[in-house]
Amino acid sequence: MAETTLGLEQSLIYIRNLENCPPSYLNDPGRKDFFEIVWLQHEFPLHTIKEEDKPGRGDWIYLIPPYRVHQLNKAGKNGILLSFKRDFLEEGDKEFYLDIFKIFNIQGEFSCLPLSAGTALELSKIYNLLAEEYQQQHNSFVILKALLKVFLLKLIRIKEHVFTTQDVNQKRVYEFMILLEENYQQERNAAYYASELGLSSKRLNQILKEKLDKTVVQLIHDRIILEAKRQIIHSEHTLKEVAYALGFTDRPYFSRFFKKQTGTSPEDFQKLAKNHIESKFNTLVE
Repeated sequence: MAETTLGLEQSLIYIRNLENCPPSYLNDPGRKDFFEIVWLQHEFPLHTIKEEDKPGRGDWIYLIPPYRVHQLNKAGKNGILLSFKRDFLEEGDKEFYLDIFKIFNIQGEFSCLPLSAGTALELSKIYNLLAEEYQQQHNSFVILKALLKVFLLKLIRIKEHVFTTQDVNQKRVYEFMILLEENYQQERNAAYYASELGLSSKRLNQILKEKLDKTVVQLIHDRIILEAKRQIIHSEHTLKEVAYALGFTDRPYFSRFFKKQTGTSPEDFQKLAKNHIESKFNTLVE
């Protein structure tokens, strides 16, 4: 289903020009479930680049995975926003599914792909077909899904020219990240994830340390903090309710855990987030 007046919760895919993207999109509670593709066209990049390496205007694709707190400042930029739910992917195609997790840098905030003029032209042809079908009053779910897959396959090919291809252990990393997304609320023990992947806890930790420089427990803690930040920023829950939703029956323990992981208390983080949102009111904010 494409976007409807019911909001993102009822949608599987959402497409807008950045200049026409309503601020309400950022605050929609359903947005947390979406993979986001931000395609800047003939613009400077949004992320920080050393002054001596700073490029001129060009095409840049930002790939932002679900549940991320980070919001790139896209206000007033020329380009496209393409968002889709995980449910829109073919989970039966394991290699494709793992490649999607790879290009979206599921263990980080976002990844960025610079596009050459030729590559941008190739992607535009696919995107135009996708956007045209999306705008149809009675669009076809099957056609949208097929065109999105072609678009994503093209992005996978582009990224393979930028980064090395997956090895066996890299695939295990992304299999772990998928398991983590599905189970971090209930399972916070390394043995569970190792068992699901057919590895010992020691071996899984070795692989994660090699690839991500973090252990299973550190990544679980990172994911809990990420969700805590998301709820503090984007929900109306009290800090006590956030703590309870994340499995902390003791509110002070949640505060100590949050401060140990982030260096700031949840109360201070909430104040900073509120001030930031108010100072950037009605914009697509960073």
